[in-house]
Amino acid sequence: MRSLPTGLRDGVLALVLLAVPSMAAAQVAPAAQVPPAAAVSRPGMVRVTFAQAIATAVEHNPSVAQAAQGILKAQALLNQASSVIKPNVVGGVTATFLNTGSSVSGETVQARAQVAGTVTLSAPLIAPVQWALRTQASDSKRVAELSAADVRKQVAVSTAQACLAIIALRQVLQADLSARDVARAHYEDAKERRTAGAGTRLNELRAQQSLSSDEALVEASQRDLYQAQEALGVLLAVDGAADLIDEPVLDVPPSIDAAVGALSTTRTDLRLLTGREQAAGRILSDSWKDWLPSVGGLFTPQVVAPQTLFQRQFSWSAQVVASVPIFDSGFRSAQKAQRQVDVETVKIAEGAAARQARSDVRTARDGLEATERALGYARDAASQAHQVVEIVLVSFRVGASTNIEVIDAQRVARDADIAVALADHDVRQARLNLLVALGLFPRS
Repeated sequence: MRSLPTGLRDGVLALVLLAVPSMAAAQVAPAAQVPPAAAVSRPGMVRVTFAQAIATAVEHNPSVAQAAQGILKAQALLNQASSVIKPNVVGGVTATFLNTGSSVSGETVQARAQVAGTVTLSAPLIAPVQWALRTQASDSKRVAELSAADVRKQVAVSTAQACLAIIALRQVLQADLSARDVARAHYEDAKERRTAGAGTRLNELRAQQSLSSDEALVEASQRDLYQAQEALGVLLAVDGAADLIDEPVLDVPPSIDAAVGALSTTRTDLRLLTGREQAAGRILSDSWKDWLPSVGGLFTPQVVAPQTLFQRQFSWSAQVVASVPIFDSGFRSAQKAQRQVDVETVKIAEGAAARQARSDVRTARDGLEATERALGYARDAASQAHQVVEIVLVSFRVGASTNIEVIDAQRVARDADIAVALADHDVRQARLNLLVALGLFPRS
């Protein structure tokens, strides 16, 4: 009997569930503002503005924290690669005990107990492979930073979608509340008319049935709105629901074509792929360094107590060690081929992502224009539906229309109000989609 509002409501609820990944972690201070009239109130509910919701999710969401750990790990690997090309000092102490010592003409040849201390200083003098690995580790850290920026963008978009869903569901609830109030007034009128002898029990029951159905829809809308508020709380990582206390300002740039030209710098996913391609390209270009010689130096001073005929108390040694790769059974050639494949794979992904990004912009721009037109039509339809309700109610009071016509007009008006709420949500979502496609949300 009410398939249209139920389908619309299910569509919004599905959008809410899709907009909320399993993310959590952090707390937000409740804002001291009065909630909207149609909001579902729960004890301890956090109330935030749109800007506060985005900022809090980006700062505290567990996915962002995990991405930050990736940066720290990349920095640690970079420090490890840097330490390899720096001097290294190792100390050692050796104690030797024999069952008996030996001497010649009063000179100790072999001491019964002897302690030797050494300090070895090693440093790479020529290390092209290690130098290349350090640069590659620096590239990896840059990729981790770009990846973290992309995660922050994804969290911000998910949070924005959850906020928009709350706004839409609140408007649906308001439409159901208005329809319930109209149905209650009609029921009271039908009841009074039957009491006065001008109406029938059948008309009163029909009006009461319509009121009961609208009460059920109000309960369902309150439930859906609370689920959306809980979903926002998960994104903000608070232990409870979160409510939105304002509407976002999603201004589309005046020159979309100019923004399209800057996609490679504004979209975090394209910047991430570019960073990966540069990192893979550097590894490939450094392949020739695998064939270069490496040279290392060693300096080892030693102290022996007691000294012997063949060992002075203090001595030192210095070494220069060079190694040159000559034959490796094709290992380095195969390694270079693998690196070439890695570069080509990233280039293919980068090209596909760039085409998808331009397609996203075209689709979002067309979607925004279509949803704005649809919103205008939906508002006209809602206005016309409410005018019909007013006319039918007047006609019913003078006996020119039936109770069924009144109930049908009220149902159509409520459906039209819900359609306006969802069309309004579609416009906001289309604006968000366009900003995301252009890489302009969230704004840094």
